[in-house]
Amino acid sequence: MPWTIFNREGRRKYLTSNEIDRFVQSARAQSTDIYIFCCMMAFTGCRISEALSLTRESVDFEAKAVIVKSLKKRGKMIYRAIPLPPKFLTTLARWLKSDVSDDDRLWPWSRMTGYRRICEVMRDAGVKGGHAMPKGLRHGFGVRAIQASVPLNLVQKWLGHADIKTTAIYTSAMGPEERAIASRMWGRNQAHGGIIEDTCSPPERVPPSACDTNSTVMPHGRLADLPAGKNRALGSDASIDGQSVRPPVKAVFAKDAILPSDTILAILSSLKGGS
Repeated sequence: MPWTIFNREGRRKYLTSNEIDRFVQSARAQSTDIYIFCCMMAFTGCRISEALSLTRESVDFEAKAVIVKSLKKRGKMIYRAIPLPPKFLTTLARWLKSDVSDDDRLWPWSRMTGYRRICEVMRDAGVKGGHAMPKGLRHGFGVRAIQASVPLNLVQKWLGHADIKTTAIYTSAMGPEERAIASRMWGRNQAHGGIIEDTCSPPERVPPSACDTNSTVMPHGRLADLPAGKNRALGSDASIDGQSVRPPVKAVFAKDAILPSDTILAILSSLKGGS
């Protein structure tokens, strides 16, 4: 079964951009060598064994990149160049001048020591779960690159994937563009079938004053016709000769509306006179 960026419980295996940023920020509180190790992992997406094999000569300051030997190529001497952020290169150059000899590995630790230090910084950054480990940084790098619109073949090259289908799996992570598309369904009063946010809100009650001048608000939420004829309760517009052929006046019946008693009597009187 091919791997995915979600585990069997449906939880993601990668760090989000926010978690990666918190991880790097938290690493600042560590010693310089640990901080630079954490940054190298976060900014290159390399495997922990690949990071621990880096030497001074692995950093190409002219090309602004680090040259990583792919350790999953079964004995083949395959290297890949991964670009590094300018500010990190400056910090890296300063550290190399002071603490590291030409022949030494940048981090003379065991794999377990490197693993433990990554996990400790993640814990300090508040990153928890099954993805809070070095491989989660690698997956997070891949997802972040895809969401930044880096071409898939470049992401494949940087991560050292033999098959681009492996790299393409990172496209299944939800990114800002997908959330933006989904948000179109949630906007207020969207046209063309958009879902309205306040669909479940109670309808606003229309006040009687908002009704047409030829309408009267009455209970029961329905329409009824008032006969033509003299009706002082409805005003001069409705007070016409009983012989008039003027069409009846519409009255709007709104639920829970209350009419003054004299108005109700006037309407009943009008109805009685027209019968």
